[in-house]
Amino acid sequence: MPVFKNEDNGTWYVMARYVNWKGERKQKCKRGFATKKEAQEWERMFQLQNSSDLDMSFEAFTELYINDVKNRLKENTWLTKEHIIRTKILPYFGKLKISEISTKEIITWQNEMLAYRDEKKEPYSQTYLKTLHNQLSAIFNYAVRFYDLRSNPAAKAGNMGSEERKEMLFWTKEEYQKFSEVMMDKPISYYAFQMLYWTGIREGELLALTPADFDFEKGTVKISKTYQRIKGEDMITSPKTKKSNRTVQMPDFLCTEMQELFDMQYGLKRKDRIFNITKSYLHHEMDRGSKAAGVKRIRIHDLRHSHISLLIDMGFSAVAIADRVGHESIEITYRYAHLFPSKQKEMAIKLDFMNKGV
Repeated sequence: MPVFKNEDNGTWYVMARYVNWKGERKQKCKRGFATKKEAQEWERMFQLQNSSDLDMSFEAFTELYINDVKNRLKENTWLTKEHIIRTKILPYFGKLKISEISTKEIITWQNEMLAYRDEKKEPYSQTYLKTLHNQLSAIFNYAVRFYDLRSNPAAKAGNMGSEERKEMLFWTKEEYQKFSEVMMDKPISYYAFQMLYWTGIREGELLALTPADFDFEKGTVKISKTYQRIKGEDMITSPKTKKSNRTVQMPDFLCTEMQELFDMQYGLKRKDRIFNITKSYLHHEMDRGSKAAGVKRIRIHDLRHSHISLLIDMGFSAVAIADRVGHESIEITYRYAHLFPSKQKEMAIKLDFMNKGV
C-alpha cells in the first residue's frame, strides 16, 4: 500500500493512484497523518470513493455527496446543511458502512434526537427534527439514485418531527400608518418600512436595492438580488427563487418618497446600496416603532404578509398577487386562503338559479 513516513517530521503520507472519469491514470498525495494506520485508512476510503464501492464508510460517502451538492446551493443554504451534517449526523453514522446502515440504526438515532434537551431542558423543535431527518434521508436518496444503494433506510424508518407554521401576523393599513408616523424621526427607517409595506418585497431584497434598480419614469423597482450577512461579511446574492426576479410597480407617492431619499444621500452612486443598514437595525427599529405607536409587535417578514392581505382585501386575484410578490399563485392560494372572501354562498345561489331555469 503506497503509504510512506516523512522522516523530517515523523508524519505519514499517502501516494494514491487512481483512474479519473476520463479514464486517465492519476496520482493524489495526502500528507500529515499522525500514524501509519490513519494514512492506510484514508487511502482505503479514497479508493472506495473512487470506485463508488458502497463498502465505504458513511463519512466517506458523505464527502462525495458534499462535493456534488455544495456548489449547487446558495452559500447560506449550504452552511445550514453543513452544520446539520457535521454536528448531528456524522458523529452518529460516520464510521458505519453506508451499505450496512439499517432502519434499526436510523430509529436509534431518531430516538436520541427526540430525547435531546438543552440547558433550559428544551427539546429540539418539531420543525428542526423534521429538517434533521430530511437531511439524512437526502444523503441516502443520493446513494440510491447515483450509487445503486438498494434502498433508503431513513425513508423506511419514517419521518421524525413535523413542520410548524409560524403564526401569520399582519398590520391593517391603519395600524401601519400609526407605526409609520412615529418612524418619521429617522428618514432611513421611515423609507425602508415604506418600501417593505407598500411593495411587499422581502427584507433581504430591500437591503440589496441600489439606485440603478429604480425607474422613476415608469414607476418601477427591479428585484434581482438579495442581501445577506455570511460569516461576518456583507454578501449580495441571487434572490430566493427564480420567481423572485421581478419588476414591481410602485404607487406614485412611494416613487416621490424614494426620490426624496436619493436627494438626501449626497454622493449616492448608481450601484451603492440605498439602505446601508443591517437586519438587526430594522428589528430594533420595529421594536421602537411598535411600542411608540401602540400597535402589536410583528416580525419584519409580517410586513410582507400585511401587503398581501391588503391586496387580497382590495380584491386582487392570487395570480396577480403572486406575480407582484414573487410567489407561485398556488402558494398564495394555500397560505392565504382564509383571507380570500368565500365564494361558497355565491356558488350556491347560482346553482339554485340554474336548477330553477332562471
